Amino acid sequence: METSIVQIKDVVLKNPIMIEGLPGIGHVGKLVAEHMVEELGAEKIIDIYSYHFPPQVLVTKDGTVELAKNEVYACSGGKHDLLLLVGAYQSTTNVGHYELTEVYLDIAQKYGVKRIYTLGGYGVGHLVEKPRVLGAVNNIDLVGEMKKYGVSFEEDEPGGGIIGASGLLLGMGKQRGIDAVCLMGETSGYLVDPESAQAVLKSLSKALGMKIDMRALEDRAKEMEKIIARLREMEQGPAIVPIEEDLSYIG
Repeated sequence: METSIVQIKDVVLKNPIMIEGLPGIGHVGKLVAEHMVEELGAEKIIDIYSYHFPPQVLVTKDGTVELAKNEVYACSGGKHDLLLLVGAYQSTTNVGHYELTEVYLDIAQKYGVKRIYTLGGYGVGHLVEKPRVLGAVNNIDLVGEMKKYGVSFEEDEPGGGIIGASGLLLGMGKQRGIDAVCLMGETSGYLVDPESAQAVLKSLSKALGMKIDMRALEDRAKEMEKIIARLREMEQGPAIVPIEEDLSYIG
């Protein structure tokens, strides 16, 4: 079997929502999902292994290795329980993207998920002062709801579509009757972007009706602001100081 699911612990969930935060532009979705796992004290329940992941192992702190894998965490609380799909890997093949999405949807349906939020970045190719959160949905009825949470729906944005699990979970989820929303934080696309992740998390937490401590992301965003300030200085180049002396003799 090209993809295998290892059930670590089975749980019973109440009206669960699935949240996907795998690597993508600016690592926006990954930052949000991993932050939620940490802040909410989520418990790992599933490991997912696949031949479609990169051919590598991860070396752990004690020097042992682990196969490439993605993980599903679960946590309870509030109106909805949560399933959080996290990890460091997307498929390296087109076929794998579809196969893995089927696996993710199988897990969602096993636990009775009726809505999925996929998270990612929308690369604009330049540094962004105040990132917007752009949305895409697989059910037109969700547009009005998402706008209440500060999500923008703009014509021709995102251009070129949504690649990977974040997009396929919407399209293939629709075929299974699961409502799905993609939240994309505006980002340069050049750097890991915790500020964009903050913007996405704010909209997501409103949609979920949950309060999630954002201080860790805020601290990372402040550190990134320092890096961006240096980059802006480099973009501007060295200051040119006018010289009044006649240097016409220099050959």
